[in-house]
Amino acid sequence: MDVMGIAKLATSMTETSTRQDVAIAVLKKAQDLQGSSATQLLEAATASTPNLPSHLGNTINTTA
Repeated sequence: MDVMGIAKLATSMTETSTRQDVAIAVLKKAQDLQGSSATQLLEAATASTPNLPSHLGNTINTTA
């Protein structure tokens, strides 16, 4: 293998490694954003309900 071939291989390996590092960083950021969105949705779903009658939500209508 000549010197140019080795240099090209080393450059290619470095570029691949950099691309993978960037892809992993983007994936981690996306996961963080999804986690925070899920947390916000859960907080919104468990937020206090308005003053509804206590009988609401106790039964399920299965004949509708």
